[in-house]
Amino acid sequence: MLETGLERFASLTELVSRVKKQRVGLLAHPASVTRDLMHATRVLGELGIAPRILFGPEHGFAGQAQDMATVGDEANAQVVVRSLYGDTFEQLSPTHDDLAKIDLLLIDLQDVGARYYTFVWTALLALRACVRADVKVILLDRPNPIGANVESLEGRLPDAKFLSFVGLEPIPVRHALTIGEVVALFAAREKVGRDLLQIVSVKNIDRCAHAPEWQRPFVLPSPNMPTYEAALVYPGGCLLEGTNLSEGRGTTRPFTMFGAPWLDGEKLARAFAVLRYPGAIVRPLSFQPTFHKYRGEVCGGVEVHVTDRDQFKSLKTYLSLIALAHRHHPNEFRFRTERYEYVDGIPAFDLLTGSAFAREAILRGEEPDVVASAVSEVGEGERAVHREAILAYRGYCV
Repeated sequence: MLETGLERFASLTELVSRVKKQRVGLLAHPASVTRDLMHATRVLGELGIAPRILFGPEHGFAGQAQDMATVGDEANAQVVVRSLYGDTFEQLSPTHDDLAKIDLLLIDLQDVGARYYTFVWTALLALRACVRADVKVILLDRPNPIGANVESLEGRLPDAKFLSFVGLEPIPVRHALTIGEVVALFAAREKVGRDLLQIVSVKNIDRCAHAPEWQRPFVLPSPNMPTYEAALVYPGGCLLEGTNLSEGRGTTRPFTMFGAPWLDGEKLARAFAVLRYPGAIVRPLSFQPTFHKYRGEVCGGVEVHVTDRDQFKSLKTYLSLIALAHRHHPNEFRFRTERYEYVDGIPAFDLLTGSAFAREAILRGEEPDVVASAVSEVGEGERAVHREAILAYRGYCV
């Protein structure tokens, strides 16, 4: 039976004994739970560990804030909760003053397997801040809900110019790693010692398994990641944030459905069917978001139904759908140009895809399938990063 890092930590009596003697901080969110849904704060409390400070990533420690919404500090049962998602990039890391209050930071965050999902970068930034402050880190690892086998990789490594908080370091879009493996990859490159970083690995992990095989409830790690199905399409679905298409926020099916008041969903679904991609059926529909883009407006759109998760290529699917939407509605469709995740002057779509290639090719009217294949397919460089991460991980595990 699969055991997360949090569950294993509770059984490592020698490690728990050492942690109890130190001043502890905790970086976590609502999905930081055991199989029976006990939150990390309660698990630590029952072990006699009382965190002196809590840190919350994007969306907040309690997970209540929407995407890209500034989260302020708060109080939780008389324990200070510091936000690691503020108005500036500098506020994404713990401050020296806060780290001076602890000797050890425990990190327990559920990732969803896509480069854009910010929790893994929050963990890495926290590690870097702790290294500077000589504070130890124990990362309690969790499995990847959309699988972690190399065959599921999608997306080229980003160009250096396009690194940002939705891709702080060069890894594939669908990286097929755990959060611990991503952090270990860059910890090893930066020569972080085992005296500063330890990772409690997942026990009995099957790299091909997805969340439905975990035999536990799927707990939403952020407000618009309510289900495993949303996580499965997210490596491609998140690209919608870089356009003026609604990504389904304000509905019960974010990322699996999308559209706009001007979008012809029937035409889009028919055009996608011609591409004959395996693993998914795209169905036309109408929806009315209750918040976010096109709040209160009836939108034409589509829903992506995954029929075979092993054949489904999310990034390729959504790139093709976005390119088709532009082709069908060139006068209404646009790419987002506003500030995005602390970056001005670079379109959000470029930050997400890791280069300007896809956006410029779509605007030139190149064939959707050609554009999608060029961006989504992986080469030896992406596979090498995957292998390097797994090897680095072994050096930090307890």
